Amino acid sequence: MSSTAYALLAIALWTSLASLGTALSHLPPFLLTGLALIIGSVPSWPLALRDRRAWKVPPRTLALGIYGLFGYHFLLFIALRYAPPVEANLVNYLWPLLMVVLAPVLLPRMSLRPLHVIAALLGFAGAAVAILSARGGAAPAAGASATYWGFVPAAGSAFIWASYSLWTKRVPAFPTSAIGLFGLVSGALSLACHGLLEPSVALLARDWLLLALCGLGPLGAAFFFWDMALKRGDARQIGILSYITPLASTALLLTVTGRPLTASIALAAALIIAAAVMGTRAR
Repeated sequence: MSSTAYALLAIALWTSLASLGTALSHLPPFLLTGLALIIGSVPSWPLALRDRRAWKVPPRTLALGIYGLFGYHFLLFIALRYAPPVEANLVNYLWPLLMVVLAPVLLPRMSLRPLHVIAALLGFAGAAVAILSARGGAAPAAGASATYWGFVPAAGSAFIWASYSLWTKRVPAFPTSAIGLFGLVSGALSLACHGLLEPSVALLARDWLLLALCGLGPLGAAFFFWDMALKRGDARQIGILSYITPLASTALLLTVTGRPLTASIALAAALIIAAAVMGTRAR
């Protein structure tokens, strides 16, 4: 398969992440993150059992993987729990733009040009529109004040995924199967936090079904496809393809939650996507 095909498969799976996270928002965040990440790591277990080198990575690389997978998803699920999910999803999808803006900071021999600055301003304008539009959306059960607090972890998740994606280029090359190790360790860490910090809950059959879909799809196979795409193709072209994700994800989330496509949400989506595309076109 071509790198574009792998990237499109990952994007198609990521489109469902916000909707699945919203459907599972009644579960404690550490429990949700831990179970989904462990389930997502299962496909790589046979590879590790046959060849231990499949999971052999330096401690620095493992720490980076935990930072990316555990940090990103935990903050995203927190955001979807305490902020209106559509707006939180849009803020989270600032990560393609942040990859452009942070590239000269985190990677050597890269520069920031005026077009990048314009794109950054457009992207943050889109985030502001998304946050302000929450006033007209359905407030979460935690209350109105929690509505705005929920955008903090949404922005944090965007930063973590952007920086993780860039920092993977600064560590020694690792096999794609090692992502299963990242997910397994991150999931175990999250479950430990659940046992220490959260109340225990009983999972229904529907919960297990949604967890399996979430783990095997956007928190599992998507990472393997994305890594294979980056290793086989031009990261800039693949990055541009990733801007399909916020649009498709938001459209699916609107359908699932039964919310109409308001002008403010449409404007926020347009600004964020336009800014991200503009940023990648800058040379």
